[in-house]
Amino acid sequence: MATHTFKLNGKQISVDAEDNVRLLWVLRDLLGVTGPKYGCALEVCKSCTSHINGKAFNPCSVQVKDIQPADEITTIEGLPATVGKELHPMQQAWLDMDVSQCGYCQPGQIMAAVAKVKQAQAEGRELTEADLDELRNICRCGTYSRIREAIKAGAEDM
Repeated sequence: MATHTFKLNGKQISVDAEDNVRLLWVLRDLLGVTGPKYGCALEVCKSCTSHINGKAFNPCSVQVKDIQPADEITTIEGLPATVGKELHPMQQAWLDMDVSQCGYCQPGQIMAAVAKVKQAQAEGRELTEADLDELRNICRCGTYSRIREAIKAGAEDM
């Protein structure tokens, strides 16, 4: 068994795991970080969406051996710390717009939304409907219209 080191939610951590274990299982089963959800293990549903070095990715599709010591993994649990507040503006928008029904997909939805807004900002432009159309996280409860409204509202405060 190998020791893997990386930054998780602002803290450098080390964990013993076989190289071929998916990062999602390392996060959930070995480190107790349960915000990223298991839905498909195929990078389709995106309920596990987190950030690696500020960009959205799906830890269900990445083996822990592929994570480098300099990589920064941020999950929904670490998102508020990225803005130094109790809640990230996107999380607050989710609450304000009463998005969640069952809530299972919501951490992944929020993480994907934050990454998409940051991408638009880095390109020096406003978030567009086309950007929202690119988000492919599945919500089995069908709250897509509220999700889109919350993303727009959250983007205004980011």
